[in-house]
Amino acid sequence: MRALIFAVVGLSIAASAQNYPKPTPVMQAQIDKDNGRGFGDSPSDPGPLAKDLSPALKVADVDKALRKVADWELPRVVAHGDQIWTSSVDYVGFMAAWKATGDPKYRDAMLGLAKKFDWKPRGKGGNADDQSVAQMYLELYLAEPKDKRDPHWIEATRAALDAGIGIQAGVDGGVETDAGKQVRIPWWWCDALFMAPTVWAQMAEATGDHKYIDYIHSQWRTTYVQLWNKDEHLYARDASYKTKTEANGKPMFWSRGEGWVFGGIARTVDNLPKDDQEIPFYVGQLKEMAARAKELQGADGLWHAGLLDPEYYPLPEISGSALMTYGIAWGINHGYLDSRTYRPVVEKAWKGMLGHIYADGRLGCIQQTGPEPAFYYPSSSYDYGVGGFMLAGSEVRKLAK
Repeated sequence: MRALIFAVVGLSIAASAQNYPKPTPVMQAQIDKDNGRGFGDSPSDPGPLAKDLSPALKVADVDKALRKVADWELPRVVAHGDQIWTSSVDYVGFMAAWKATGDPKYRDAMLGLAKKFDWKPRGKGGNADDQSVAQMYLELYLAEPKDKRDPHWIEATRAALDAGIGIQAGVDGGVETDAGKQVRIPWWWCDALFMAPTVWAQMAEATGDHKYIDYIHSQWRTTYVQLWNKDEHLYARDASYKTKTEANGKPMFWSRGEGWVFGGIARTVDNLPKDDQEIPFYVGQLKEMAARAKELQGADGLWHAGLLDPEYYPLPEISGSALMTYGIAWGINHGYLDSRTYRPVVEKAWKGMLGHIYADGRLGCIQQTGPEPAFYYPSSSYDYGVGGFMLAGSEVRKLAK
C-alpha cells in the first residue's frame, strides 16, 4: 500500500512537471554555467521517480530517504567539490548525515576533502561565501577529542577572521560597493547569514575567544536593520530587492533566501553558548518567519521560488523548502516552536520533498544559482540543495519515532 500511495503521488508530480515555464535565455545561460562548473546538472531524462520511500516519520524511513540522496550525491561532491560556497553547503549536509546515521563514510569523505584543501578558506576568506567552507573544518575539529585537535585545521580560517574582524564596511576584505558607490556592510545579502555566522561561532568555541561572538551579534543586527521586512516577517535578499515586486505586484521574497536565514539561525544558535543573552533575538526571528512560512506553504507541503507569487513559479523549489524545513524542525526539536503547530508543517514538507527524489537518488527541482526567483527544470539537482535536504533530514529524524 505504501508503494502504491507513493507511486500515485509520483505520477501526479510527473504529470504536473510537464506544465512549467521554461528558463529564459538568461536563466539557461546560468544553468549551463552551473552545470559546467560541476555544481550539478539538469538532464532531460532523469529516469523514474523513486517508489520505495515512505514519508512516515519513523527513523528507518527517514534514514532510508536520507541515505538514498546522500549516497547518490557523495561521489559527485568528492569528484567536483571545492572551496566555493555551493560545495560548502553540501559539506555541512554530509556532516549532518554522518551525525544522524552514524555512518563514518560521510565524515571520512569530508575529512579527505578538507585535507585536499589544506584546511584553507576560499581565496583570502574575506567574505561570507569564501568563509563558508570553514564550517566543515571547524565541525571536524570540534568533533575531535580536545587532546587530539590539530591547530592547523583552523589556523588559516582564524587568520582570515582576525583580518576582517575590524571591518564594519569598506572595500577591503571582500566587502564590495554597488554601482552607486555606496559602501556595503559585510553581510549585505541574506545568504551571508547562513554562510558566515556559524564559522564565527564555531571559532569562538574552538578558541575560547568571545570577540568572534561579538562580531556575529554586531553584524547580524546590522543586516537585520537593513533587510528585515517587519510587515512580511521575511528578509529581502539584499537592499536592492526591498522595492522589487513579482509579476502579481507583490513584494519579491525568494524561498532560498529565506531558507538561508532559517538555516543560519539554527546553525548559529546551535554553536553559541547556551546562556548567550542574544539568543532571543535570533529565536524571535525564527518564530516570525516560521509563522509566515506556515501561511505560505503549498498544498504539496513545499514552497515556490517566489514565495508571494507561486502561480508564476509553478514548480516547487527544493533548496529553499529543505532549508526552511530544517530551520522549523530544528526549532521544534529545541523547544522554540510549538510542536502541535509546526510538526504538521514539517510532515507535509518532508512528504513533499520525497516526491522529488528519483529512483537512483537524485534530488530534483532545485533552482540554479542566482539572487532571485527563476525558472528551472524538474530534474535540476545542485549540491547546495542536496546539502539543505540532508540538514533537513537530520532534524526530521529527531522528530521521528
